[in-house]
Amino acid sequence: MRTKPAASSSHLHAHRAGDASHHHVDTDRNPKILAWAVVLTLFFAVIEAFAGFWSNSLALISDAGHMITDSTALGLALLAQIIARRPPSATNSFGFGRAEALAAFINALAMLALVAWIAFEAIKRFRDPLPVQGMTVFVVALIGLAINLLVAWLLSHDKNSVNTRAALIHVLGDLLGSIAAIVAGIVIYMTGWLAIDPLLSILVSLLILRSTLKVLRDSYHFLMEGVPQHIDYLQVGADLAAIDGVLSVHDLHVWEMTPGEPALIGHLEVRDLHEWPQVLQVIRAMLRERHHIDHVTLQPELTRMARGG
Repeated sequence: MRTKPAASSSHLHAHRAGDASHHHVDTDRNPKILAWAVVLTLFFAVIEAFAGFWSNSLALISDAGHMITDSTALGLALLAQIIARRPPSATNSFGFGRAEALAAFINALAMLALVAWIAFEAIKRFRDPLPVQGMTVFVVALIGLAINLLVAWLLSHDKNSVNTRAALIHVLGDLLGSIAAIVAGIVIYMTGWLAIDPLLSILVSLLILRSTLKVLRDSYHFLMEGVPQHIDYLQVGADLAAIDGVLSVHDLHVWEMTPGEPALIGHLEVRDLHEWPQVLQVIRAMLRERHHIDHVTLQPELTRMARGG
C-alpha cells in the first residue's frame, strides 16, 4: 500500500499561482552596510570614551556613550538582518523578519537608559563642576562628527529596514552629541564656562528622547501585531462589505508578518458559494490596489438562513 510522502517545510512554504507574491525570506538587506557601521562606530567609541574621561568632559563622555550604545545597536541590527534572511522553517512558518523589530525595541530601551544616565550625571556636574580640557574636547568631537556622518551615510542606503532606521536614529543622536561636544569645547576653551558641558548634554538627551520614543512606539506596535499605520482598518472592512456577493464581514484581522508585508485574514458571509472564486478575485484586486495588502486569507460562509439553520 502506498503512503503519502511527508510534506517538507520548503514544499509547505512554496507559493503557487494565486498566492500572495510576498517573500518570507528577506533578501534585500545588505549586511555589509551594518558591518562597516559597527566597525567604525565601535572603534571611535573607545577612543572618544578614553578622551572624555581624560579631559573630564561630560559632553564627550555622553557622545562616547552614545557611540558605544550605537555599536551595540548596530551589532544587534546586523544580527537581526542575518537572522531575518533565514528561510521559514517547520517551527517558524513566517520566517524571522520580526527579529528586526525586536532588536529595534531593545535598542530603544537601551537609549532610554542612556538618556537617564546622562541627565543624572549632568545634574551632578551643575552642582559640582569639574575642570574640562576644551581643546581636547573640540578636536576629538570634530573627528567624531566626521565618523558619524560617514556611518549615517552608510545606513541611509538601507531605507526599507525598521531596525536600520532605528540604528540610524542612534547615529543621528551621535551627530547631535558630537556637535554639542564641539560647541562645549570651543566655549570652555574660549571662556572657561564649565556649565556649558552638562547643559548641552541635557539638551541633546531631550532631542534624542523624542526620536527614541517614536522608534519604541513603532517597534512595539509591530511586535503586538497592530494594524499597519498606513492602513485604515475600518475602511478595509467597509470596502470588503461593499463587494458584490459579500453580505457581511466578521473576524477580520490586519497586521504585518514582516516589516512592509501586511496580511489579512477574515470570514465573509457570501450570497452564493458558487460565486466565491469570482468574488475572491475581485477582493484580491481591490485589497492590492486600495490598501496594498497582498497576503489575503478569507473564509467564505453562507448565512444561517441560507444554510437552513
